[in-house]
Amino acid sequence: MSPTAVGLIGIVALFLFIFSRMPVGYVMAIIGFLGFGYLVSFDASLNLIAKDIFSVFGSYNLTVIPLFVFMGQLAYHSGISTRLFDAAYKWIGHVPGGLAIATIGACAGFAAICGSTNATAATMAATTLPEMKRYDYKPELATGVVAAGGSLGILIPPSVIFIVYGIMTEQSIGKLFIAGLLPGFILTILFVLAIMIWTRLKPDLGPPGPKTTFREKITSLFGLAETILLFLLVMGGLFAGFFTPTEAGAVGAFGTLILAMMRRTLSWKGFVTSLFETTRSSCMILVIVAGATIFGHFLAISRIPFDTANWISSLQLPRYVIMFMIILLYLMGGCFIDSLALIMLTVPIFYPVVTHLGYDPLWFGVIIVLITQIGVITPPVGINVYVVSGVARDVPLQVIFKGVIPLLIALIIGTFLLIPFPQIALFLPGLMR
Repeated sequence: MSPTAVGLIGIVALFLFIFSRMPVGYVMAIIGFLGFGYLVSFDASLNLIAKDIFSVFGSYNLTVIPLFVFMGQLAYHSGISTRLFDAAYKWIGHVPGGLAIATIGACAGFAAICGSTNATAATMAATTLPEMKRYDYKPELATGVVAAGGSLGILIPPSVIFIVYGIMTEQSIGKLFIAGLLPGFILTILFVLAIMIWTRLKPDLGPPGPKTTFREKITSLFGLAETILLFLLVMGGLFAGFFTPTEAGAVGAFGTLILAMMRRTLSWKGFVTSLFETTRSSCMILVIVAGATIFGHFLAISRIPFDTANWISSLQLPRYVIMFMIILLYLMGGCFIDSLALIMLTVPIFYPVVTHLGYDPLWFGVIIVLITQIGVITPPVGINVYVVSGVARDVPLQVIFKGVIPLLIALIIGTFLLIPFPQIALFLPGLMR
């Protein structure tokens, strides 16, 4: 059997096992091990799996993942997310849909110190859903906004997806972080506009809350100080070239811990829980990365990435049509596969094609993240919808999926804005040293 045929069988088997709900990291590792053993030798495959697992779990570059995850966990357990929402609510809670808009603002702020879409959605669901329920917001608006707003966690830096993409493609993680800033800001504005239009058409979805005094508004701004300080410390240091992404993660986590201790808002139980959740999340991510690394070596010797790149490049089509086809494949894949697993599977195949066509790797990284954002709120996977459903147990899944539709439209618009205007993503990285 030819290497290409073995590779195709491996890919089909991979999808079958993933759809059966087996852990993605283990599936990729097992199929990669068996495929590599069949094409080379099982002794070589044993050496490969030992080497790849050791190199991933011992990688200095990947230490940035637990550092940023720990930073987000400390921010949540010390109440930073609650103070973010309170500040946004004080300023715009009195307008129709104001609490939903405040939720988007709080999601964007928390995403800037978290880096995980699941953590952002879970945190904001616990913080904001009770408030929106208290002011008679309809479940589809309240839950849909939290699920979609949580997706900002993988676009606004720091982002775990950017870290993994940067390591896979040998791109600057710092520049990828900076590249996500403007698209993240634009997407936040588009979400807000979608809520405003939605509540204008259906006012009963989000009735206005009580007005607050000017003094209350000003006082609430002190709740933003920690988020702004941490964001400036981490992203400002990266932008100025003072430290590397790994050092930025360490500085951010330490800074969050110091601020929490100064405020005395972090209990010993919250600190221990932060360590536990960081360990759990980081191990899950690293297992997926290790499995994808093994599977990637199997794909490489099967020559599927190179054959695919050569085939697509040989098509007599304009490069933007080919790019549209790739984006469409990502959109379909994102509906069925976890975002991190999708990137680990597809980047080795499509990255050579994209660079051969002359597209900027940083721009492609932002496009991929935007597309995976669509995947985390669309069925059947829609992981953010399931996270919100786990908090709002009285709201049916179909109601949450219905609620994300207006914001999904905004997300699609934001994604396709970057195709004719790549400088939205590339302008700020171009200013870095």
